[in-house]
Formats: sequence, structure tokens, C-alpha cells
Amino acid sequence: MKAPLLFKDRYLLSTLIVSAVVAVLIHFPEVLSLSDSFEREELFAGMEPRDVFNEIFFTFISLLLLFWVNMRIFRFNTPMIRMTRGKMALSFFLTWGASSLFGQLFVWLHHQFDIPAIDAMVHHYLHPLRDLIIACIVTGSNYIFHLIVKQQRIVVENEALRTESLRHQYESLKSQLNPHMLFNSLNTLQSLIRESPPKALDYTQELSQVLRYTLRDNDRQSVTLAEEMQFAQAYIYLMKMRYEENLVFRIAIDERMNGLLLPPMSVQLLIENAIKHNEISNRNPLTITIRTEQEALLVCNPIQPKRVAPAGPGIGLDNLAKRYRLLWQDEIGITAGKGMFCVRLPLHQPESEKAS
Repeated sequence: MKAPLLFKDRYLLSTLIVSAVVAVLIHFPEVLSLSDSFEREELFAGMEPRDVFNEIFFTFISLLLLFWVNMRIFRFNTPMIRMTRGKMALSFFLTWGASSLFGQLFVWLHHQFDIPAIDAMVHHYLHPLRDLIIACIVTGSNYIFHLIVKQQRIVVENEALRTESLRHQYESLKSQLNPHMLFNSLNTLQSLIRESPPKALDYTQELSQVLRYTLRDNDRQSVTLAEEMQFAQAYIYLMKMRYEENLVFRIAIDERMNGLLLPPMSVQLLIENAIKHNEISNRNPLTITIRTEQEALLVCNPIQPKRVAPAGPGIGLDNLAKRYRLLWQDEIGITAGKGMFCVRLPLHQPESEKAS
């Protein structure tokens, strides 16, 4: 609803500026002659500064009226209107005729009410040429402005469509995560029910807290590092209940980075990815390191692949990478070398802090 008002305001400002500039330039020979008394007497005999001022002022008012007439009839300031060659030609001839009529009106006012004006013959000879120039400028300016506001509207609409598209893409990516996590958690719970019912009860209680977090923050595109690590600690508790001493976590978080942002469930996803693809046993316990480094979060684990490759849709890291591109046009870092697999998650400043 605000866009049309914005276009009208810009149209008014543009017409004021163009009218003032053209009014002065149209009478530039007269203005220039004021500084040379000889040229003034030769070309514009009897001309006084107030005569020039009145001519400029009346031309300025005439230009504003011409812009207003075009706006009312042809709606140049409306981006939805389609401008054809016929409309442009009609605007040009209408403006040319109206400008000539305004000039004749000024001459009549000059003779009837003795309004100061230039009486020099050369000045009157220039009127038809000036009317033609004014018609070209008014019609051309209106068309250019129409193209500008039309292009601005297209940009605004495209940006709105792009934002909506990104939002749908992001929500689609997030909708993949919750069922994926729930499926794995229920598999774990099923195993614990068979192996240790008391642990299964504790696991169920902690799982309810984790799922409550995912549902509560389902509409958020980013969370602070502090919030994400609080959720990750609950998820870590669930995993340690299952793997006990065979799964070790080393966490070193710089508290100064707690307010930085990352996508929700990022750390949980990386922990799950490490557990899924690596052997965890008494013979090969798995150590997962989570630490901050230069406004980034690093999640690393030794590479100890399982004998049988895990089956699954493989949405983890690809999903996380896509969310980073959608949110911040940024990339996660993945390295695998010297027996270690690491994922680097950039941490981003909140928008309010960026603006300040």
C-alpha cells in the first residue's frame, strides 16, 4: 500500500526539480543578457530584471501544470499503466498545444494587467521553439520517470518473490530435519527398551525436552550459539546414555561468542553425522570435539569408518550447507585429512549489531 504513495512523492519531487531547471535554462539568453547592457539593448530592448524573473516564474508554473495534466490524463506516475507510442504522441502534441496556450495567456495578462514581461521581438520569435522544447522535455521526462518507477516496482516484486521463495526453501529444509531426528531417536529408544528399561525411561524424559525445543523453535531461522549449545547438551546426554563411555565429548566454547547466530539444530546434526558414520565401540571409542575459533564453531571427530557403510538419504551436511546459503549466502567448511574430519560453521552477528 505504501509503494504508490512513494512513487507519487518521487514524481512530485522530480517535476519540481525539472520544472525549475528548465524554466531557468529556457530563459538563459535573457538571464545572460542582464549582465551585458549593450547586448540587452540590442536583443532585448527595455528588458528589466523583474521582467526576466516573471518570465521564469510563469514558465515554472506552466511546466508544473503541464506535468500535472499529463499525470492526470496519462498516469505516468503509475507503474502498472502500459505506455504505448500512441499515448506518447498524444502526450507530446497535447503538451505542445497547452504550452502555446499558456504562453498566449501570459501575453494577454501582460497587456491587460501590465504584468512585467519581455516585449522584445526576438523573445516572441523564440516562443514556438521554446514550446516545442518544453513539449519534448515534459513528455520525455514523464516517460523516463515512468520507466524508472516501473523498473523499481519490478525489482521490489522480484525481491519479494525471492524472499518468499527462500523462506519456502528454508522451511522445506527444516521440515526434513525434525522427522529425521525423530526417526533416529525412536530407533535408539527401541534399543534401550530391549536392553535397559530404566534407561529407556530416562531417555524418554530427555527426548521429550529435546523435541519440545525443536517444536518451540521451529519458526526461527537462526538461534544464538548459547541456545544451540544448550540444546546440544541435552542431545549429548541422550547419546551418552546409549553409548556410555564409548562416546566422549570435549567442549570449549568462548563465552564472548554466545550471542552469535547459526541455524538451529546445526550442532546436533553434526554430532548425529559423526555417530552415524564412525565406529563407536570399546575397542574404538569416538571423541567429538566442539570448540569456537575466530567467530566460527568447529566440530571435529577422528575418522574411524564403520565396517558397513550406513544407509540413509544423506541429507545432513548438504541440508546444513543449503541453509547457510539461504540465510547468509555463506559456506560451511568441510575438511578431512590426517585422520580427522572437521566441519567449520561460521557464526554471524545479529542484524541489530550489524546496523550499529
